[in-house]
Amino acid sequence: MQALRHFLLALQFFTRIPVTGRLAEWVGYSPAMLNASAAYFPAVGWVVGAVAAGVMALALALLPAGPLGALAAAGLATAATVWFTGGFHEDGLADTADGLGGGASRERALAIMKDSRIGSYGALALVLALGLKAALLALIAQRGAGSAAAALLAAHALSRLAPLVVMRTLPYAGDEDRAKAKPLAQAVPGAGFTIGFLWSMPALALMWQARGAIYLISALLLWACALAAMLHLLRRRLQGFTGDTLGATQQVCELALYLGLALA
Repeated sequence: MQALRHFLLALQFFTRIPVTGRLAEWVGYSPAMLNASAAYFPAVGWVVGAVAAGVMALALALLPAGPLGALAAAGLATAATVWFTGGFHEDGLADTADGLGGGASRERALAIMKDSRIGSYGALALVLALGLKAALLALIAQRGAGSAAAALLAAHALSRLAPLVVMRTLPYAGDEDRAKAKPLAQAVPGAGFTIGFLWSMPALALMWQARGAIYLISALLLWACALAAMLHLLRRRLQGFTGDTLGATQQVCELALYLGLALA
């Protein structure tokens, strides 16, 4: 039952799904619980992916067939995930791009990321990321609604394993006392990482079943390269991670998975 509480807490924190009333009283809250809920990031990804897949399938069924119809359906699915999550990870991507986009020092980069205003690097990162998502999903959707649904489900789950890897590998780079979500600034324990890893594994089977081994290997290679690049960048520029960089890592790895699935 404690696992369900942690999952519901993560769902409330990372989506617009409300956990209120008696359910909220049953779930409870503590900094330790919020830290433990990080293990369920990939589980939340399955919910987000299901919403996106549902919107994608409905749009493909209603819109005219062809590349433009697929692109419109992909755009609607992407918009649905942004709304459903409150743009949480996209905001992290924009802040990270602003902080690391120039040649600022570590201290200056961290200060820029705390600024709620979006700069030119952040705006460019958002436009490019959202545009690439829609384009890649449109390519995948032309193989059929089933392929698009599998891509969305798998990518949203597996991309949320990447921030757990970052949290296990690097220290927190910001001021823990002033962090927006202080408990998430702490390292994920080994047991929590194992839970997140297990939640991610069905994504591999889903990709295998949808397109076969080449489909799976292509996506995993690019996911691993994107994660390695983010780890290298964060270690070199910040000597650690922040909440914003976790969101950026999720976005970059999600894009890498779509690219791998589109190339296969």
